[in-house]
Amino acid sequence: MDALPPNAVPLSDEPQPRRHRPSREPRNAMPTQAPAERVQNFAEVACGYTPELARAEAARCLQCRKAPCESGCPVGVRIRDFIGAMLDDDLPLAVALLKERNALPAVCGRVCPQESQCEASCVLARRGESLAIGRLERYLADWDRALPRSERNVTKPHAKKNQCVAVVGSGPASLACASELSLRGYCVEVFEALHALGGVLAYGIPEFRLPKVILDDELDSLRRSRVKFHLNAPIGSVASAEELLEEGYAAVFIGIGAGLPRFMGVPGENLNGVYSANEFLTRVNLMHAYEFPKSDTPITHGHQVVVVGGGNVAMDGARTALRLGAQEVTLVYRRTRAEMPARDEEIEHAFEEGVRLVELAAPLEVVGQDGWVTGVRLQEMELGEPDESGRARPIAIEGRERVLPCDTVVNAVGTLANPHLREIADVEINKWGLLVADEEGRTSNPRIFAGGDIVTGAATVILAMGAGKQAAVSIDRTLCEVRSSD
Repeated sequence: MDALPPNAVPLSDEPQPRRHRPSREPRNAMPTQAPAERVQNFAEVACGYTPELARAEAARCLQCRKAPCESGCPVGVRIRDFIGAMLDDDLPLAVALLKERNALPAVCGRVCPQESQCEASCVLARRGESLAIGRLERYLADWDRALPRSERNVTKPHAKKNQCVAVVGSGPASLACASELSLRGYCVEVFEALHALGGVLAYGIPEFRLPKVILDDELDSLRRSRVKFHLNAPIGSVASAEELLEEGYAAVFIGIGAGLPRFMGVPGENLNGVYSANEFLTRVNLMHAYEFPKSDTPITHGHQVVVVGGGNVAMDGARTALRLGAQEVTLVYRRTRAEMPARDEEIEHAFEEGVRLVELAAPLEVVGQDGWVTGVRLQEMELGEPDESGRARPIAIEGRERVLPCDTVVNAVGTLANPHLREIADVEINKWGLLVADEEGRTSNPRIFAGGDIVTGAATVILAMGAGKQAAVSIDRTLCEVRSSD
């Protein structure tokens, strides 16, 4: 571990007093690339706050004594305190308070759905717009990244323990678990099946939302602690979790996500020009297909692209297709825009960039000619009573069909768990094919833990991180109990 830099200040759990009278100004917008400009490149859309905007936004904070915003953060960031430090112009302390609880602040500041978590609990949201907590988190993380490495904040770890924990996968749950275990003094070894680290952060989120240099920088911070990464190491093929335990690892955490594509189940899905969103985004994000022929991973550059779905992955697929040169990109969604599960910001950005929406429609068939896609036959829908998700249930309108012409289809209707979980670990699996783990990440094997999408199904980055962090706490408690009994 590097020596602590001058700005790595000691932290206190004592609540910080209210320091400033809050501003009554409206929420400060974040500058972005203009839509016409950004669809021509893969550079980050949001430009981040300037120091002046960050200060003005922080000044809106009420510095509430009970800080309800913190109850909405899955990793327990001390939001009131880091914003209070910003108001005192003590950015080193603000960064230290942020990084104390969040291993990937620059990532979370960009992709975390704060509007439905910490910001949803902000007192300001009761009568207007919440504080832009995510944007302030991003600002602080980027400010720290801009410093010389010797001056960046480093969270002080606990005393080293002579035990090593294996972490399977390198997505957000695994990285949060590895970081927390490292801070608690453990040696951690991460086993990643692919040739690059980051899991869904690397293959699933486009460069224009999460630049790879940001992710690489966060990963580098983990490398400088007691975390060792193994690439091209698919657990289940090279070894099982049980075999890792036999080799001497004190515990194993499984955080491999749920990245198996869920198919639409309609005729014509096997035509050329049909992609799962998983394959489409992986080719572009991880394998640089947008650089063909410089990169040797080709991809169909469609002119008329249809993306099926209404979540963040669908938005990513649609906006990526535009940047690959598509003349027309259409989202097909079986409900209306109001029911879309994607973040409001991502929906707004997609429509600003020219993505069209065909709502209340569901695919019946992918039609084609000579083996290639020529269109999608759609069933028109109407909304009925709410289903188990609380949203209105889409109901087919008999006799109302039409064909939407296209040359490329991207299916973004969801994902499933790895079907070979039994090869990875012999632990309990539920009827949906997901690992069974309790709230602390314990599986049916007392030394094997799990968290993130492989337990919950597809969710958000920050929820996966919260699960990984909680599992690390549980692993530490379990191993401490074992050491005490020896």
